[in-house]
Amino acid sequence: MINQNIMKVYNPIIFQGNLNKNRYFEGWYFKHVSANRDHVFSFIPGVALTKTDKHAFIQIIDGISGKTWNVKYPLSEFSYSKNEFQVQVGKSEFSEKGILLNIDEPDLKIKGEISYGNFVKYPSSVFSPGIMGWYSFVPFMECKHGIGSVLHSLNGSLFINKNEISFSEGTGYIEKDWGTSFPESWIWLHCNTFENSAGSFTFSVAKIPWLGSFFIGHICFLYVEGRFHLFATYNGSKITKLSFHAPVLEIELKNKTHTLKVKAVQHRSGDLKAPVTGEMNRIIKESVDSEIEIELFDSQNKLVFSDKGSRAGLEIIEKILSWF
Repeated sequence: MINQNIMKVYNPIIFQGNLNKNRYFEGWYFKHVSANRDHVFSFIPGVALTKTDKHAFIQIIDGISGKTWNVKYPLSEFSYSKNEFQVQVGKSEFSEKGILLNIDEPDLKIKGEISYGNFVKYPSSVFSPGIMGWYSFVPFMECKHGIGSVLHSLNGSLFINKNEISFSEGTGYIEKDWGTSFPESWIWLHCNTFENSAGSFTFSVAKIPWLGSFFIGHICFLYVEGRFHLFATYNGSKITKLSFHAPVLEIELKNKTHTLKVKAVQHRSGDLKAPVTGEMNRIIKESVDSEIEIELFDSQNKLVFSDKGSRAGLEIIEKILSWF
């Protein structure tokens, strides 16, 4: 049992819970952007476990139209591997190798397969198993976060309501959350489809409950030119600016060696369900069609990286802004 738990900590993308839990959720976020960027679809398989309603689900968001779907399944139609990242919901399968979708609902029919390649994984070490750093070892946290793939290529196509959409030579991303509830408030921003570079960027800040109180924590990385630049609470980085004047979000972060400036423009959003004590009964707005500009400066205030991105994912629960 100890070895199994250690394996989970150092491989956060695999299923972390068990199906006997109550007040528990676990879900994965698979983002797909076509090569021409005309199509963006995110698929969110997962489980929601309460005493009265234990079930599996797949949420879908069309990033261009903002339309969303939530397909619910009996818990008996959810299965997972204990040794590697592989989950099945209904007749659909999700893994690091790709997805195989077979969804047949009155208003949504999806069938097809997309395989993944050229994986860029977030680095792991003995004391920092993933994006949460040493917080990965902290018990009793309301929500934990993991990244399965910072950046990977796509090959294949999906038939969505009889329309075939090719994702070959497109771009993918995988992350996940698990625990009892999402935070009270947060901002999440992600992009790995830039104009001039094969990079990836993720930022998240949240009000995190802890032992009867709370703290404001953030995690952020920029991956460019084969290097990760980390800005997180646990490595002493600071958020020096965070403002949102619709539709523009501005962020500035500083670590010991660099300053990162980010501007995002929020576009069309869709409704997704988020967990509260395991129940998927909170509605949040997510855009997968936002735009982003990034500038990275060194300690001498010299610009070392600059680029613009499209089809960015963005969630803003505005209460978090009152702390800045």
